[in-house]
Amino acid sequence: MTDRERDPLVLDSMLGKLATYLRMCGYDTAYALDRDAEADDDLLALVETEGRRLVTRDEGLARRVPDAVLLTKRDVTDQLRELAAAGFDLELSPEPVHCGTCNAPVELVDRTEPTPGYAPDPGETDIWRCRDCGQHFWRGSHWNDVAETLANV
Repeated sequence: MTDRERDPLVLDSMLGKLATYLRMCGYDTAYALDRDAEADDDLLALVETEGRRLVTRDEGLARRVPDAVLLTKRDVTDQLRELAAAGFDLELSPEPVHCGTCNAPVELVDRTEPTPGYAPDPGETDIWRCRDCGQHFWRGSHWNDVAETLANV
């Protein structure tokens, strides 16, 4: 079992952009605003009931959770650097595992299935679909941009 599988995360409302990066790295990453958990007590409930590790920019909240990760930077690249320094594996997953939008599992689309107009032809490249929100993903320019950002962390 990898660290990514053992350590599901919950991010506070100040870390939405970071959530997408972590999901693309294969982390099961709940985001406060996606889960209607803006209040500290709601975030703490997710930590407790779902066994998630808290990542926050709120120093007071971080003190309330023994293994919380406190980030101090506002810029997502700087936040990624802080996580790397804390021992997080920040490499793209070989294949998408979690939806970058909602964190639900994704599945490979059969090459014969129709896809939305914004997605490339599944006969030419691998396409994944979110099981919950239906968003489609593939390794395109956004994937490459994230890979470049992570390479510079």
